[in-house]
Amino acid sequence: MKQQNTPLITDIFTADPSAHVYNDRIYIYPSHDIPHNGEDNDNGDEYQMRDYHVLSMDDKSDKVIDHGEVLHEDQVPWVSKQLWAPDVVYKNDTYYLVFPARDKDGIFRLGIAESKSPEGPFSPRANYIPDSFSIDPCSFIDDDSKVYIYFGGLWGGQLEKHKTGSFDPNGTEPDKNEPAVCPKVALMKDDMSVFEAKPQDVVILDENGNPLLAGDEDRRYFEGPWMHKYNGKYYLSYSTGTTHKIVYATSDTPTGPFTYQGVILEPVIGWTTHHSIVEYHGKWYLFYHDSEYSGGINHRRCVKYCELNYNEDGSIQTITPVYS
Repeated sequence: MKQQNTPLITDIFTADPSAHVYNDRIYIYPSHDIPHNGEDNDNGDEYQMRDYHVLSMDDKSDKVIDHGEVLHEDQVPWVSKQLWAPDVVYKNDTYYLVFPARDKDGIFRLGIAESKSPEGPFSPRANYIPDSFSIDPCSFIDDDSKVYIYFGGLWGGQLEKHKTGSFDPNGTEPDKNEPAVCPKVALMKDDMSVFEAKPQDVVILDENGNPLLAGDEDRRYFEGPWMHKYNGKYYLSYSTGTTHKIVYATSDTPTGPFTYQGVILEPVIGWTTHHSIVEYHGKWYLFYHDSEYSGGINHRRCVKYCELNYNEDGSIQTITPVYS
């Protein structure tokens, strides 16, 4: 695959790409931005996604296939609106699409839909995962076949509204000198039916072993977790939100604590930044989105990719977006 700085497709707007390799192809599971003329706000009302498409590509050609709509909000009984960033994991001879959406009370939950093909279509379960909340699920399958679901997003994603263990509509972020809100992780049962236990904090530490503070906006977690493994280490990467970076932290275990390491992707055009990292034929790739194609409209984004490189010590080389 040649490195590129152009959208994978432009006939629809796509964002939040989760990339995986199945059947020797890269499959990308994005969200689907719906164009409209409404306002942008901190609640995320501008992101009016209603369905999911699946994209795929390989290194034999530059063609990207759009496999069409694979799930629509009208098919999911518990959903009211906003099918945001999804992910997929393959287990039990089944492809499980894990996705966030607002329930009938306007609270974000995580649901599951199933398919026997990576291309879909996906059949949704009638109810969301019990004890699930917030957004941006990353479904990581470890070498022992255990599946961990990482998730959480501030502001529109409501993560700070669950600090007490239940939804508080008036919940706020901690003070700037207090530990930042943590992303969450939960281990799935082997049959992918429910969480093994209630979600727990994924603690991210600074170089001195102290939790990152809420005011440390260059490093603290905001949204968009992704987990991958490289040379036996677990790499948690995520968006800093307000400072528009993709950064990462590492650990010797999938549940942490993680120690902050550095920046993967400098800010792109557009407010949000959301990514995934995948290995394919001996090379590593970063999939991400930006709003260059739409002229900077935040809710009209397109998925792109570029090669990702490691240094000998396992650190990731920072990528600076290039625009003409």
